[in-house]
Amino acid sequence: MSTLFISDLHLSPADPERIHLTVEFLIQQAANIDQLYILGDLFNTWLGDDIMPAEYQPLIDQLLKLQQVGIQSYLMVGNRDFMIGKVFAQRCGMTLLDDPTLITLGQHQVLLAHGDSLCIDDVSYQRYRRWTRNRALQWCFLMLPARYRQGISDKIKQKSRQQKQHKSAMIMDVNAQAVDRLMTQYGVDYLLHGHTHRPAIHRLERDQYRIVLGDWQPEPSFILFDGYQLQLFDQRVPLNNSILDLA
Repeated sequence: MSTLFISDLHLSPADPERIHLTVEFLIQQAANIDQLYILGDLFNTWLGDDIMPAEYQPLIDQLLKLQQVGIQSYLMVGNRDFMIGKVFAQRCGMTLLDDPTLITLGQHQVLLAHGDSLCIDDVSYQRYRRWTRNRALQWCFLMLPARYRQGISDKIKQKSRQQKQHKSAMIMDVNAQAVDRLMTQYGVDYLLHGHTHRPAIHRLERDQYRIVLGDWQPEPSFILFDGYQLQLFDQRVPLNNSILDLA
């Protein structure tokens, strides 16, 4: 059974070429995979399932086709599209996943996460994350007219861009102790996530591994597991550090 992992596509109606690239990529991969996992930030912004830009319809259609041919597809929300709900997932024939989620690959259990919850050195972001994941606040947000939601989203993104200019790269990466705590909590030797846009396979202490998906800048970054080996396909990652045996 072959499994495909992607994350951090950051699709936007303003960038139809990337939407087209995503659709073509899924068409090409459909013949080779049995499962698809999208680990967050499929979209650069998501204002609610009641607001689905028409530009995304080809993607929605292709995701639904995957289900129709028997490919199981799973979706985890990220820090950009955390307002995605069951309505959108069902429309695409996908199953929403909790963050984190435990799965089995080969002979091993692998923990999947978007990755932003592990960036605990970025205190202001973690405060924002807790606030935006509040169910009551999310419900209130969804009650607002679309133009108000868009205005709030634009202001948040503008503030985030300004703050990033003053944050170190280390602060915006995952915290090693947070990674260790999470892997210990779930009793796993393998953690797979996105978010940081720093694709790599990191060997940790005690023969554990942290596997990081890249963003789609400018080309697709993805992981394929063929039942025996996990391989990270990303032009930024050397070939000799892109394969992990999970047999």
